[in-house]
Amino acid sequence: MIIILIASLVTFLSGFGNLISIIEPLSFLKFEISDSYSRYITFSTFENTYLINNEWWRLFAPIFIHFSLIHLVFNCLWVYVLGQQIEKIDGKTLFITLIIFSGICGNYAQFISTGPSLFGGLSGCVYGMFGYTMITEFQKSRIIYGLPPAIYIFMISWLVLGFIGVLSLFGLGNIANFAHLGGLIAGVIMALVVTIISKDSYLDEKN
Repeated sequence: MIIILIASLVTFLSGFGNLISIIEPLSFLKFEISDSYSRYITFSTFENTYLINNEWWRLFAPIFIHFSLIHLVFNCLWVYVLGQQIEKIDGKTLFITLIIFSGICGNYAQFISTGPSLFGGLSGCVYGMFGYTMITEFQKSRIIYGLPPAIYIFMISWLVLGFIGVLSLFGLGNIANFAHLGGLIAGVIMALVVTIISKDSYLDEKN
């Protein structure tokens, strides 16, 4: 998948987020390094980034930034495994829409919760996929995408552990928990919208 290729290239070329010239155009807000020695980051405002400079791609672009190998591998693995299932069953258009919607929602949720900060990763999209498949399978009362219920329990538990700070105690660093939550909610919304559209189409066919 192209999304995995781009994320991998950005991650390795930027030295896991250390090369500013590569990650700055992909960050949620424009920023500058005010001191090359201390590498102190000065962020621009939301209004300046989007309304004045019209750099709207930044709403989505942080998904390509990863700060560790395990971060990249974990996310890309799920995008590949679960993404293929969603694309196969629901089509490429829905999959791409889900990735974009959950990515934007996850990034914006992280920004709203923490303010100007440097964050990134496909985790919001991953949780978006889980939210979508979980609700879809719940509504149809059967396994569709090949994931046992234990996987959903694990992912929700991981989200909760991140919020209460347990994961940080194990040296996993700063985790964009609100990006995960925002992506999850986006996936749930997407599943509900698809269900409504499907029901309307079914009723139209009957009429």
